[in-house]
Amino acid sequence: MNIRIVLSLLVGLSLQTLCSLTFGQSIGVGAAKPATAKWLFDGSREMLDNKWEYWEGPRLAAVPPIKWEIVDDPLSSSTALNTNDPAAANGKYGAADIVTKEKFNDFRLHIEFLIEHEGGNSGVYLQNRYEIQVLDGDSTTHGMAAIINEKAAPYEIYNGLGKWNAYDIVFRAARFDQEGKLIEKALMTMYFNGVKIHANEYIQQVWGGPNSGLDGGNDGGKGITDRAGGIKLQAEGHDVLYRNIWILPLNIDKSDTDF
Repeated sequence: MNIRIVLSLLVGLSLQTLCSLTFGQSIGVGAAKPATAKWLFDGSREMLDNKWEYWEGPRLAAVPPIKWEIVDDPLSSSTALNTNDPAAANGKYGAADIVTKEKFNDFRLHIEFLIEHEGGNSGVYLQNRYEIQVLDGDSTTHGMAAIINEKAAPYEIYNGLGKWNAYDIVFRAARFDQEGKLIEKALMTMYFNGVKIHANEYIQQVWGGPNSGLDGGNDGGKGITDRAGGIKLQAEGHDVLYRNIWILPLNIDKSDTDF
């Protein structure tokens, strides 16, 4: 366990103080990965193959190895990951989504995306359950930076087509009693391009049915189960790029994700 997390448990630091100590200014586009965090994607094909796999959902149509391409970053000399897998053409979500091999419960996540064309669509899934939308041109609860179908985000924070954007999230997994009964829903706080837009928001369910992620087919998405899940990125047949993805597993005792 990270030494700062141990110290916080010993001296009773708040999550906000812990995140300040651990991450400093590591929020927003271009945020550097702290030494304590893990890379999920650093721009390399090697890391893509080592840390990610196709999600084996009911609609999977892609065949390994992952067909997402490593492309030149249009705004820098580095590289990025393009979601435009041919198996997901025409918006067939779940056909070629990729998910981390490692599973997580509580965590701090940083991820950056760039949408190349109008209407570009993807999504970032927390625990392969809860979608944070990536969608150009939509400011509704189904749109950009929304906790999908539950809470919209201020659309004006979006940097627009051809520009990099960043999500910074602290997530606390759902809690269960000893019999496996859900006693507290998942909780999250999120910054969009350095602006806090969701603060201690409970996520009510998995949306989109069984093709969307874990537990999507359980009781209409309300049947959350007690199992960790990976970070998933959605392929919808669009040129949406990702880069600079890192994560720090946490153990958040209190019902507070604000930072």
